[in-house]
Amino acid sequence: MQSILYPEIEPYDNGMLNVGDGNLIYWEVCGNPLGKPAVVLHGGPGSGFSTRMRCYFDPNAYRVILFDQRNCGRSTPNASDITTDLAANTTQQLIADIEQLRQHFNIERWLLFGGSWGSTLALAYAEQHPQYVSEIILFGVTMTRKLEIDWLYGGVAPLFPEQWELFQLGVAEHERNGDLVEAYYHLLNDPDAAVRAKAAKDWHDWEAALMSIDVDAKPSGRWLEPTFRLARARIITHYFRNNAWLEDQQLLRNAASLVGIPGILIQGRLDLGSPLVTAWELSRAWPDSELIIVKGAGHSPNDPGMSEAMIAATNRFSQAS
Repeated sequence: MQSILYPEIEPYDNGMLNVGDGNLIYWEVCGNPLGKPAVVLHGGPGSGFSTRMRCYFDPNAYRVILFDQRNCGRSTPNASDITTDLAANTTQQLIADIEQLRQHFNIERWLLFGGSWGSTLALAYAEQHPQYVSEIILFGVTMTRKLEIDWLYGGVAPLFPEQWELFQLGVAEHERNGDLVEAYYHLLNDPDAAVRAKAAKDWHDWEAALMSIDVDAKPSGRWLEPTFRLARARIITHYFRNNAWLEDQQLLRNAASLVGIPGILIQGRLDLGSPLVTAWELSRAWPDSELIIVKGAGHSPNDPGMSEAMIAATNRFSQAS
């Protein structure tokens, strides 16, 4: 069966943007230099973008900007280096980085395309800078509320008892009042490299269990790389122990600021990483959004029906002003 993805074209430009605090952000641009501007906000936080993300856009219609958020991917310094201080890596600083990118490319308004954590970041940016946003496409929708973090690291556990037991065993003697995020945060910053590596692997083994409806699905090759795992897990626990520096229900409460911005929310009905209720609540608070439920999909954009819905969304907005 022929893939419905667009070809994986190469970028026509790339570089590093100095965003301050000693951080350099890797960016690249692909597609049509005169096309509709779109920026891709990757998940994690700390995953970096994959080349597959280029394939959701018609390369003749879009000018696509992709970048690695602070301390991950090809941005420097990288969080896999234990000496990299993450204090200057917060949601507000990522919003400021996106703004610097927009100004760097002299873009008046652009489409936001984000999945999982990227959907949280897209909402946070759009609610702060709605005048710069033409449309929004979100998939695997999250708002990184405390209730969502608690679900990931406790609530969903009864559905995966074997994997949950292993996840708990990873911090058995390091439990901090039952807070596994906090416990893993400390292990991932332990002076012993072996302790850090094991914690990063255990963290990703648990996440992998929640990703796809396909029980035999294998994580992407990046998830097998120790440096990728350590950087990503350090950044995730840094964010989640601080509730992403967002007030509880902040993004839902401020959804009224999105009035006039068309949005498409694409959600797998069987998504256990970010249950459907989050996208449903957001769609109720944002009248200009449309919720598309993919009945046979989970959290992974590779699940059946997800890519088709994502490409249909970018195609729908490709000619919009």
